[in-house]
Amino acid sequence: MFGIVRPCTHRLTDGLRTEWMAHLCGLCLALRADHGQLARVVTNYDGLIVSVLTEAQTGTVAGGRRTAGPCPLRQMKSAPVAQGEGARLAAAVSLVLASAKIRDHVADRDGLLARRPVAAAARRVARSWDRAGARTGRELGFDTAVLVDAVDRQTGIEELAGPGTPLLTVTEPTETATAAAFAHTAVLAGRPGNVEPLAEAGRLFGRLAHLLDAVEDREADAAAGAWNPLTATGTSPEEARRLADDALHGIRLALRDVEFENGRLAHVLLAHELRNSVDRAFGTTSCAHGAAGRQAAHQPGPYQPGPYAPGPVPGNPYAPGPGGPGGPGGPLPPEPPNRRRGLIAGCAVWLGLACTCQLCCGHEDPWSRERREGLCNDVGSCCDCCDCCSNCCSGCGGGEGDGGCCGDCDCGCDC
Repeated sequence: MFGIVRPCTHRLTDGLRTEWMAHLCGLCLALRADHGQLARVVTNYDGLIVSVLTEAQTGTVAGGRRTAGPCPLRQMKSAPVAQGEGARLAAAVSLVLASAKIRDHVADRDGLLARRPVAAAARRVARSWDRAGARTGRELGFDTAVLVDAVDRQTGIEELAGPGTPLLTVTEPTETATAAAFAHTAVLAGRPGNVEPLAEAGRLFGRLAHLLDAVEDREADAAAGAWNPLTATGTSPEEARRLADDALHGIRLALRDVEFENGRLAHVLLAHELRNSVDRAFGTTSCAHGAAGRQAAHQPGPYQPGPYAPGPVPGNPYAPGPGGPGGPGGPLPPEPPNRRRGLIAGCAVWLGLACTCQLCCGHEDPWSRERREGLCNDVGSCCDCCDCCSNCCSGCGGGEGDGGCCGDCDCGCDC
């Protein structure tokens, strides 16, 4: 999995988490259905935003969901997944961009691709994905040539870039590609008035994607002697952060002009999780959901104090006591069912948790099914804005909670 928008699932309400997983699995299954099993390796967190935006404008329509069978990446559970034009567009865009990335790595002779047989096989895969993505794009009325052209121009721009070259000159091809993909979601949804603001949001999203990738890879690129846009253009970290913050603000302004049928998930991903991505890339925040952070959440959940956890409800319902379960005059405590997984099933679930980055969150033990703390449990507390907008007002959709987003959101919420 790759992408800059990687929400830690504890920050999403149960409903939004289910929706997010539906689009992620929908992208994966659309890749398999249209382009074969191998194409599923290009499933990514950013590509699903295309599917999310399409459904946000149309609302959940009849036939927009189907129940998928058990999958190791879902802990061998079935789940509703998104289907339709939005998921197919996300698959086509992901496939074409991945194809272009493969060609770029082949040209740079990166790693195993420096070997001729491996490079030849990679080129054949890239050509196949190009044709498949273009075919799906044509069926949806989307010309994938704009994506291929953007990636091809990127190479020439990087060769000419040097100290003093504006960083936005380097990010322009990525901006153009994502603007086209975002704008076409409005065409699929039948909302022509959304084309322009979504193109602007896509352009700035592409800028952020390119910029954050450069920030995160800067040290590794320097050690490997690889080309990095920040190093090549002499852009300081302070200037890079300013450009990132400007792009964030621009995306929020653009989203205000988009007419959504149900834009809660799109808003959470593009207004709030993007900010978390920027903070994470620049090392100015950390994700945690330990006991203190969980107890501060406004919505009840599996981590909140209750009859089976320490909290305001005293005692244990299974402790000996007058008339209580196991106590004098009371019934015997019920035997817990044996829900332990076998070795192979547990290994498959563990692999799914690892591949979807869920090991960093609170999760169910793959074998015993007991609740486990996440790997990033003790690295701080979640921000108040996160608690408010993801929990209190259900992703800024209004309704639940105390009725207002915190003042530092700067996202135009009308909770």
